[in-house]
Amino acid sequence: MLVSLHIKNIAVIDEVFVEFGDGFNALTGETGAGKSILIDSLNMVLGQRTSRDLIRNGTDKAVVEAMFNINDPAVLSYLSEIGVEVDGGNILIYRDLNTDGRATSRINGMMVTAGMVKELSKLIINIHGQQDNQSLLNPSSHTAYLDSFAGITELVCEYKSVYDITKSLEKKLGELNENEREKQRRIELLKYQIDEIEGAHLKLGEEEALSDRREFLSGASKISEALEFSRAILYTNDENVHDMLSRVSASLSGIARYDLELSDFESKITEINFELDDIIHRIHAFADSIDFNPRELDMIEERLDLINSLKRKYGADIGEILKYNEKAKAELETIMQSEELSKKLENELSENLQKQTELSKEITQKRIAAGKLLEEKITFELSDLDMKRVSFQTEIEPCEFCPTGADRVEFLISVNAGEPPKPLSKIASGGEMSRIMLAIKSILADTDNVPTLIFDELDKGVSGRAAQKIAQKINKISSKRQVLCITHLAQIASMADTHFLIEKGMTDSVTQTKVIRLSKDDRVSELARIIGGAKITQLTMDSAKEMLEMAEEYKIAENGKSNQC
Repeated sequence: MLVSLHIKNIAVIDEVFVEFGDGFNALTGETGAGKSILIDSLNMVLGQRTSRDLIRNGTDKAVVEAMFNINDPAVLSYLSEIGVEVDGGNILIYRDLNTDGRATSRINGMMVTAGMVKELSKLIINIHGQQDNQSLLNPSSHTAYLDSFAGITELVCEYKSVYDITKSLEKKLGELNENEREKQRRIELLKYQIDEIEGAHLKLGEEEALSDRREFLSGASKISEALEFSRAILYTNDENVHDMLSRVSASLSGIARYDLELSDFESKITEINFELDDIIHRIHAFADSIDFNPRELDMIEERLDLINSLKRKYGADIGEILKYNEKAKAELETIMQSEELSKKLENELSENLQKQTELSKEITQKRIAAGKLLEEKITFELSDLDMKRVSFQTEIEPCEFCPTGADRVEFLISVNAGEPPKPLSKIASGGEMSRIMLAIKSILADTDNVPTLIFDELDKGVSGRAAQKIAQKINKISSKRQVLCITHLAQIASMADTHFLIEKGMTDSVTQTKVIRLSKDDRVSELARIIGGAKITQLTMDSAKEMLEMAEEYKIAENGKSNQC
């Protein structure tokens, strides 16, 4: 159950702390007092998307804390999965929202994501408002209501997984089979590209080697001429450097004995001559190694032109061209094997469709059985809500496979005896919609373990006897779980076990909303205000007191409990 709610800096609320009771909690107040802000605050702390506009003017952060006490194994198991420790069943959910849009969520002090809180909220609280009435007018929501009642939500999820696989297989098969002409064109293009690349016999590093060789060959003639000239000057001419140095060395050798410096001259010239012999030998060898063929340069230019042409089509370098070739061959192989793949996909699709059909048939059977039981239960509940001549029908018709099965579900109603059932949107008034929704929620409440239900102005469009019946129905629901109900009707508020007044006032010229837990005497005054409006007479007070006493008598007669204020 929801034990308490702490709200700070939300809209017109400065700070409030509310401790809720077991059973039926009613919240009343003037229009605009801030009743909807409590629902907004709950939605915020439960992970719903919240606008920064909700933050109270003049503050930089809004905070909401909700304390629950839960001992449901499913809830405790989920909290354990996300790493949250629970002591004594107490679960404190915290969320703050800053003016810059940043929000922080915590469960029992541990930081969590808003998504985690949303998942938790599904297990611990249900909030129902006028939007639920609107959803009931949309037939597309009826399937979910019926499935929830039938207890086949997991079965429908299993079917949905199979259905998604079917759609995926159909898409892949369609892509393989569509536009045969385009497929043939692609095959021809890939074959041409593969032949062009493989016909070039490319090798990694080839382009760099060819560029270096071209650079060398482009200067081969000049290199050859320079080497030949050098060889002639140094050695082969009649008058050459080598011979001249030899004569110089011989001349110095004849006088070296006369002076040490002359001996050093002769030694140095001899060394130079030896080095010159080595250089002449190397020049000779290099010149002889040059095999210059003008045609080779043309061949290299042609090869580089081919490589550049392939680069423009398939990649920035030979490595990328070769990768493109492998990719093209893989694509070609896939296309060439498409018939085999198509046959494989067809077999998979056939098997999946069979499984999908079996699941959809099982779902349909369970829906039909549940539909009949739901008709009986809702008709009974509506009769209990003073709609005795209403006939409620669950229409289930076959349709094409869709994400929820092969059924189209729609709730039909006849509010007058003898009239054929028609869609809710064409028949039901606002008050009737409120009672139909309450009947559905009352029935569904018996199929789940959510401990807290919140009804936000479920009584819209309702008055008189119908309002009394709704009050009695909420009282019945509250005997099994906690109920919070925001209401404008005295009949409903009088049935509550705990009654809160939401009141807006001025403090230091600042508007503030307060939430006040009412005593029995205060409840009489509040019920009188609801009944009588601006002017409250003694007769109105007496009527309010009588209404409260009658509600207490009814509750004692029904389940032995009385007002706990």
